[in-house]
Amino acid sequence: MMLIETLDQKPGPESDLKYKRVVLKISGEGLCTDGGFGIDADELKRLGSEIKAVHDLGGEVAVVVGGGNIVRGSQIARHAQIEEATGHYMGMLGTVINALAIQDTLESMGVATRVQSAINVDRVCERFIRRRAIRHLEKGRVVIFAAGTGNPFVTTDTGAALRASEINADAVLKATKVEGVYDSDPMKNPEAKLFKHLSYNDVINSRLEVMDVSAIDLCQRSGVPIVVFNLRTPNSMRDVVCGKVIGTLVDAES
Repeated sequence: MMLIETLDQKPGPESDLKYKRVVLKISGEGLCTDGGFGIDADELKRLGSEIKAVHDLGGEVAVVVGGGNIVRGSQIARHAQIEEATGHYMGMLGTVINALAIQDTLESMGVATRVQSAINVDRVCERFIRRRAIRHLEKGRVVIFAAGTGNPFVTTDTGAALRASEINADAVLKATKVEGVYDSDPMKNPEAKLFKHLSYNDVINSRLEVMDVSAIDLCQRSGVPIVVFNLRTPNSMRDVVCGKVIGTLVDAES
C-alpha cells in the first residue's frame, strides 16, 4: 500500500525562525565579568545556553569571538616594545583561546562544535575553509570562526561581516551589554535614546558605534542585516532568531 504524506503535518521548529543561519559576534569581554579579565565560567555557561537554545530550534549558528579579554593588540603595542602588527597577531591567538573555551562549553552541553581559524593552528582546530564551514552548519554543528580575517589591522567585527557574507548568513547578531544602539552612551547618559531601526547609511553617516565602518559597508554590499541586542537578557538570542522585535535592526530600509 502506498503511503501518502498528509498536508497537515506539524512543521519542524526551524520553520518558525526568521533568521535560520546566523553569525553571532561577541567581544572577548563577553566572556568575562564587567571590568574583569580572562575567561569566567559563569559567562561561558550563559553564552553556551543562549547558543544551544537557538541550535535546539534548528538554527544554524556560527560564532565570531574577539580576544580583548586576553590581549588587545593595539594597546599592548602602544605600551610595550611590540610592533602593532605583532600585537594584532597576538590578539588573533587570543581569539583562538576563546574559541576553544566556547567549543568545549558547548560540547559539554551536547552541541557538536567545530573551530575554524583564519591562521594555521592545526594542532587544536581546523583552518577556515568556506565550503567545509557551510557543510558543518548543514550537519547541525556550531562553527566558531577564530583569528578574525587572519590579517592585522582588521577588526573581528569586519571578520564577522566577512564570514557572514561568505556563508550566506541570514543575519549578523551583534551581542552587547546594552539593549541596542543608542544616540549616546547609555552608561553615562540616562536620557540616551534607543534606536529600534536604522539603515546602513544612518550608521555610517552618523558614525554610530555599532560595528566599524568597514563591517557595516560589507554587510550593506552583501545585504546581510545586523541585529544589535543584549546577550545578557535571558533567551534574547532565541527571541531575535524567532523574529521578536528586540534591540536594534540595521538593514537597507531607511
